[in-house]
Amino acid sequence: MASYDFTWKIMMLGDAAVGKTSLTIRYISGFFLEDLKLTIGVDFYSKTTNFNEKKVKLQIWDFGGEERFRFLLHQYCKGANAAFFLYDITNRLSLDHLPDWTQIIREHAGDIPIMLIGSKVDLQEFRAVSRDEGILAAKKYNLSSFIELSSKTGQNVEKAFDVITEILFERYKPNNDEENSSTNST
Repeated sequence: MASYDFTWKIMMLGDAAVGKTSLTIRYISGFFLEDLKLTIGVDFYSKTTNFNEKKVKLQIWDFGGEERFRFLLHQYCKGANAAFFLYDITNRLSLDHLPDWTQIIREHAGDIPIMLIGSKVDLQEFRAVSRDEGILAAKKYNLSSFIELSSKTGQNVEKAFDVITEILFERYKPNNDEENSSTNST
């Protein structure tokens, strides 16, 4: 049986077709799949990684972005340690829904770190949301971090997960190792 120093639940949130599943699969497998279907409800993935000489299991909960699944979200927020909110840099409306999503997260998961992610930077020529607008949105809604990435090319995919893992280490790492087991989430 595998043992982990930390197990963290990370929610993948945002409107439909912003690239949550593509990002998750790219991170888990290293591959980009062109023709993914929309997530129905929620999909669950996990990846074990090493960070600061600790074994970390990331449980990634990919939540379907369609409005008809939104009623399920509050249940899946329970026990979450962090969240990614993705928007598509070519679709301004996908960023406009940020306040709705963050309100639900904070109401049902508490004050967890939320990272704002501008996806699909490989489609630079169709950009509708500037990088500066993304940075300003992250500041306005008091989010933990901001990054732009491309699941297609792999640009900044690993970095996004490294940043959130580092934020989680800073937030949850107690002063001594004996307390570590009590900070794990399942």
